[in-house]
Amino acid sequence: MSNILIKPIITEKSTKKAEVADTKKKVYAFRVEKDANKIQIRKAIESTYSVQVEDVNTAVNPGKKKVRYTKKGVASGMKSSFKRAYVTLKAGESIDFYGSV
Repeated sequence: MSNILIKPIITEKSTKKAEVADTKKKVYAFRVEKDANKIQIRKAIESTYSVQVEDVNTAVNPGKKKVRYTKKGVASGMKSSFKRAYVTLKAGESIDFYGSV
């Protein structure tokens, strides 16, 4: 189960969605395996963080071409694509990523 979740996405936008008032539902973003479905993601979140998941939305970010200019010439390559899961928790639930730090 835990190999489905790669890492939580901690950006300014995702932190704002997770820190809303207690009356609203909190949304957390995770980077997940590309072949994982919503049911597997829901079970992995619930077992890993001991919370109740209300909804799971997914998005696949496509890979992008990257070009870098160096002394030896142009170096080009691709960034790999990845899948992102937006997990909405039930009211009153929260995940503390910084609890052990």
